[in-house]
Amino acid sequence: MAMVPSFFNNRRGGIVLDPFSAFDTWNPLEDFPFTSSNSLISRENSAFVNTRIDWKETPEAHVFKADLPGLKKEEVKVEIEDGRVLQISGERSVEKEDKNDTWHRAERSSGKFSRRFRLPENAKMDQVKASMENGVLTVTVPKEEVKKPEVKAIEIFG
Repeated sequence: MAMVPSFFNNRRGGIVLDPFSAFDTWNPLEDFPFTSSNSLISRENSAFVNTRIDWKETPEAHVFKADLPGLKKEEVKVEIEDGRVLQISGERSVEKEDKNDTWHRAERSSGKFSRRFRLPENAKMDQVKASMENGVLTVTVPKEEVKKPEVKAIEIFG
């Protein structure tokens, strides 16, 4: 597909090329092999690739937040594997197609996703909690309290 730029007059009266005029119709990735159905990163795997998860550590817990728009909590699994590995996974179903529909653009991803995180030694694996609100999954893993070493003052003689 050829990119046909538009021209318009600037304040000085000269013609200026508008490089952004064709972006709503031009797809720079349209002819690349990794967008085809037989590629390594196919449409089925795009949800896996695009699942973004934040992990922050507070003084009390490790907190994971995942944006999962359009998913119900029944479509998401939160599991602990091998004692210290947190796994967040799920599946976004493909929308049913009607033969009479004409698709102009299909950008929403579908398919399975899975992310794994090895948790540190101070994580209380038996107290993990998960909640989902407005398409955001929050997983909270409490931390063990750090025991401060007992300090005993020694009197100095002499």
